[in-house]
Amino acid sequence: MSGLAERVGGALPAISQHLAKLKLAGLVRSRREGRRVVYLVDDPHVVTIVRLMVGQLADRQADSVPRSRTGSGSGRLRGLGA
Repeated sequence: MSGLAERVGGALPAISQHLAKLKLAGLVRSRREGRRVVYLVDDPHVVTIVRLMVGQLADRQADSVPRSRTGSGSGRLRGLGA
């Protein structure tokens, strides 16, 4: 969890509480890997929504990046298999 807390800029106790609530709601599940706990999205609808959001953000970012004068490349960003 400390890695997630660092990435999102949140406090570890708050991240832990959020994950516990998401687990209680059935949106994520967890499994232990040694001393680590791995959380996975457990709702295919949430995965679909996140992929759509990432795709939209990537499109916006690609539209704001100046195009090459040579015309090489599509100007699109790729991410998370969306």
